[in-house]
Amino acid sequence: MLAIDAAAYRSPWRRRHPAAKAVLAGALLLCALLLPPWPGAPVTAAITLAVALGWARVPPRAFLRSARAPLAFVVTGSLTFLVSVNASGLAWAPGGAARAGEVIGRCVAAVLAQLLFAMTTPLADVLPRVARRRGLSGLAEVAGLVYRMLSVVLETVEAVRRAQADRLGTLSWGARWRSVTGLAAQVFVLSFDRARRLEDGLSDRGYTGSLAVSVEPLPLSGRFLALAPLPGLAAAGLTLALTSASAVT
Repeated sequence: MLAIDAAAYRSPWRRRHPAAKAVLAGALLLCALLLPPWPGAPVTAAITLAVALGWARVPPRAFLRSARAPLAFVVTGSLTFLVSVNASGLAWAPGGAARAGEVIGRCVAAVLAQLLFAMTTPLADVLPRVARRRGLSGLAEVAGLVYRMLSVVLETVEAVRRAQADRLGTLSWGARWRSVTGLAAQVFVLSFDRARRLEDGLSDRGYTGSLAVSVEPLPLSGRFLALAPLPGLAAAGLTLALTSASAVT
């Protein structure tokens, strides 16, 4: 998560308005969810990668590393489509492989579309604007506090891991196991302590359920906004063309 936020702050699209980037990523996300899984998912994923690495100039290594964890979860969860439970026990599910492939394809395209938005738009640019909308202020406040607490936990984990490595806590499997157990206990204690300090700090500043923050003005470029839906339209058009061509043949 920290790497995603760091990439968002360094992005060439940092000065673009979040609404325009939401249109671009949202159109690709809709294509991933609504188009036929084949060839819609591969086409949408390829176009999303091209936009992220070419147009948005997201660092390829950071982009792919950020996608590893959610895609591993997707692949692991899709394995359940391969088996079915009946009176005699477990058996191979008819059509399970095809269904798993469809789910994986859609999820890959959707994850890439969401990462495109996340790695070009810091959350600090989004939440204050969401909070201005009627009925969404509470959601924005909760999301901001959860995001802050996750950042605190990850920072604590990184600090403890560095300290353990400096004390030769990774030289052997036994040392690593002791380091992992100690890391879990230490992070649990430190996270609660930092959460309490954060709560005390908010209370001392007169927190009453809403945080007043200044929002950096970002220009809404009409040209960029007009170009934003084009990748999604290209994915939809290419998918329909390929589907029609395969139906004719």
